[in-house]
Amino acid sequence: MKEVDVCQVACVDQERVNRVKAILNPEVTKDVAKIFKALSDDTRMKIAYSLYLEDELCVCDVGHIVGSSTATASHHLRLLKNMGLAKYRKEGKLVFYSLTDEHVKQLISIAFEHQKELSSLD
Repeated sequence: MKEVDVCQVACVDQERVNRVKAILNPEVTKDVAKIFKALSDDTRMKIAYSLYLEDELCVCDVGHIVGSSTATASHHLRLLKNMGLAKYRKEGKLVFYSLTDEHVKQLISIAFEHQKELSSLD
């Protein structure tokens, strides 16, 4: 027998619906979705996790870590910076990137912890 994963009867708890809808801000949810979209790319997630592990990395190091050219690494880092997930500083001719703040570090850490837990269930 096939399992049904939808309600089989229409039942709306209007009080709950109204409470949640009053809190949801469409602009905020769009901005949060953009963060997850930026991190949904495998290369950018590798970069973000690398920055989580090492605190700060040169663009050249990032390219070697993810197996890309410096230009490609720079492109991905710039996108992460534009999304508010990473920041950079220049030191002479070198550019070093790091994650923006503790919230971003927690987001990356929790995502990897969650994945490890899911993998251990297999």
